[in-house]
Amino acid sequence: MSLWLPGPMPAHMLEASTSPDSSPSDSAANDALDAYSQAVVGAVELVGPAVVSIYVGADAGRGDATNRERGGAGSGVVVTPDGYVLTNEHVVQRVDEARVTFVDGRSVPAIVVGRDPATDLAVLRAQAAALPYAQLATTKAPRVGQLVVAVGNPLGFESTVSAGVISALGRSLRSRQGRLIEGIVQHTAALNPGNSGGPLVDAQGRVVGINTAIIAMAQGIGFSVPAATAQWILTEILTQGRVRRAYLGISVRDRPLDLRLVRALSLSVNRGVEVIGRDDTGPAVESDLRPGDLIVGVNGTSVDGVDALHRQLSRWQVGSPLTLEVVRRTRSLQVKLTPREPAG
Repeated sequence: MSLWLPGPMPAHMLEASTSPDSSPSDSAANDALDAYSQAVVGAVELVGPAVVSIYVGADAGRGDATNRERGGAGSGVVVTPDGYVLTNEHVVQRVDEARVTFVDGRSVPAIVVGRDPATDLAVLRAQAAALPYAQLATTKAPRVGQLVVAVGNPLGFESTVSAGVISALGRSLRSRQGRLIEGIVQHTAALNPGNSGGPLVDAQGRVVGINTAIIAMAQGIGFSVPAATAQWILTEILTQGRVRRAYLGISVRDRPLDLRLVRALSLSVNRGVEVIGRDDTGPAVESDLRPGDLIVGVNGTSVDGVDALHRQLSRWQVGSPLTLEVVRRTRSLQVKLTPREPAG
């Protein structure tokens, strides 16, 4: 085996290699870099003025340099010209008032209009008008490999930008309440504490997600609540004052099904949701649903666990009747009930 060591390059080759227009590949690389840079710069210029830093608690009363050095609770993005701001629920979970600071240095008070721990989203109202705002990208689904840019306030450094690509769609992330947040966007734009609640935007500056979490000890893995979910939460809070969800009034747990029972009843799942209790004032008390029943379907759609049941109920219209497919001992039957909102 011989080891090749590079020697001096002949003069004519050296001259060709250093000539600015001698390498088509170098020119193409520069063009590609320029296009990439232009896309990122353009997105930031569009959304940047709408991104805010959010301060809560004792820090909320000050928008001065000392406050900024401490770092805000998180980030947010203005989504209407009259000052409605989307952020994470965990950023404002224990407060009703906050302060938002814009990239131009303005700092104004804000109130928490509504929150939804199940999706880790909250809506604030900044006490200002005619504000720059960002658009939610709800008409066109994002695609894996698409360029995305995260803008926020990580570690107290305002207006920080990181770029990456969407690496996966349709992920699930469990909220602090234990519910699964569906349709999560996984991406590679770097996130750090303080990015929470900031926007993830596409090359046109449209918000494709609200950044919500990172995985500790992982590199290049960030998560955002999708724009479609954010739009739904925003609409519910602005029109109803809260997020309405169908409530059955039962306590449940996952339960594997006996394989003999699965075969005998021709079930499409081998796990179900066992009813272990009923709320005395809930809709289930008014139906034939009983403790010990195993829910295996909702309106003809199979459910194989609590998460699947939540998924079916999450967008169900409150007050509209539904049919549960239930296994009771060795029989399969249907139970009708009408979900409503939980009391309080």
